[in-house]
Amino acid sequence: MGIVVNQSIKNTIITYFGFGIGAVNVIFLYTQFVSEAYFGLITFILSTASILMPFMAFGVHNTIVKFYSTFKTRQSQNSFLSLMLLLPLLLIVPLGLITHFAYDLIANWLSKENVIIKDYTWLIYICAAAFAYFEVFYAWSKVQLQSVFGNFMSEVFHRFITTLLLLTLYFGYINVDQLIYGIVITYIVRALLMKLYAFSLRMPVFKITKIPNVGSILKYSALIIIAGSVANIILEIDKFMLGQFQALNNVAYYGVAIYIATVIGVPARAMHQIANPLTSKLLNEGHKVELKTLYQKSSINLFIISGFIFLCIIININKLYLLIPENYSEGFLVVLVIGLAKLSDNLIGNNNAILFNSDYYRVVLVFGILLAILTVVLNLVFIPLYGINGAAYASCITIFIYNTIKLLFVYKKFKIQPFTLATLKTTLLILICGLGLFFWEFNFNPIISIIAKTLILIVIYGLTVFKFNLSEDISKILNRFIP
Repeated sequence: MGIVVNQSIKNTIITYFGFGIGAVNVIFLYTQFVSEAYFGLITFILSTASILMPFMAFGVHNTIVKFYSTFKTRQSQNSFLSLMLLLPLLLIVPLGLITHFAYDLIANWLSKENVIIKDYTWLIYICAAAFAYFEVFYAWSKVQLQSVFGNFMSEVFHRFITTLLLLTLYFGYINVDQLIYGIVITYIVRALLMKLYAFSLRMPVFKITKIPNVGSILKYSALIIIAGSVANIILEIDKFMLGQFQALNNVAYYGVAIYIATVIGVPARAMHQIANPLTSKLLNEGHKVELKTLYQKSSINLFIISGFIFLCIIININKLYLLIPENYSEGFLVVLVIGLAKLSDNLIGNNNAILFNSDYYRVVLVFGILLAILTVVLNLVFIPLYGINGAAYASCITIFIYNTIKLLFVYKKFKIQPFTLATLKTTLLILICGLGLFFWEFNFNPIISIIAKTLILIVIYGLTVFKFNLSEDISKILNRFIP
């Protein structure tokens, strides 16, 4: 776990720094400087592009991680990586042609509820292509066991530039239309910078020769397109469908609530960057004992950290909503529901890495497709009934079912599960702290109140984790600060 802990800590710091910038953007700058309709439009564009990204990438970002360690010679690695760079074009080019020749048809369908979407529809394709190649170059870096720069570009770069763009908008140097185009250009530049870094680690040699197991590689890429699409549909379809059924201002309210809850998922994202290639290596080399250890340690470490973040948000949510325009407080229930779903994502540790780097990904893919369909159906039912809360219910139900299926499947096939006695103790700790501090309100300024309750939580939560040694890795870190 040494390299996992080392790079995970760096990635977590970088990711939270990025999310901190993003929080300022989403919670304060967007809500103050951009109208609700245009904020909703930006959210819609980026969410729809995220849904399309796995198609554009042709699953290559996952394929690189899974198969790279199986190639032992320099020549075979070069041939494999050359193929990976070209595969996304098989879908990016045709989808670009379809977008060009059927633009009016697509734009009219997307904008039937919100006319403002029509003129910006083509930006969805541009963003999706930029997202796709960014992930390809990021995966290129990961297999060299260098994830920190990519994580910085993934979590900090575009958010920092967006902050500058929003401030530029506020001071009147650009208008909202230029803001939207500036955000899209930022994602393009991000992909190009990631390319330069990836090639500095391993310069591609474009020499296509016979690649061993090329049939398995192409089959995996094709299937992982569906797997990635399923995951993104479960995560992003709610915002897309809200844009189809509700006014864009509701997408803005939902987007703020989702962003707040998404912070809980940051530890899993940070650890995944380095745990994913290591899990693939352990599977390829048949190290089952080490795999079980990684599984359980990743679960408890993520659960403890994400549980703390979950509590920080929930116990302070009422005061936080006092700091932004009143309309956005409609997302309170969304934060709670999605927060619990994100907590479950962290609880299953590196489960996703085990499944999608094993030979069983096809079976899980079937479950994923069924659950993606369920997500769409639940959104169709719940959004008209409950609005933004309905979208949260649909996502939460699907995520819980999906995570349960994946846990059971890994246990059945690998005879390992991520839970220990420390998992139960951590669950009790989260419940006690949550119930104890949520209803305890200070009649202070909201910011002072948030700081005070967070400090109390830090002391109670941190000392409990340390005293009961709930995680060896976290205790080692806390030991530096607790005498």
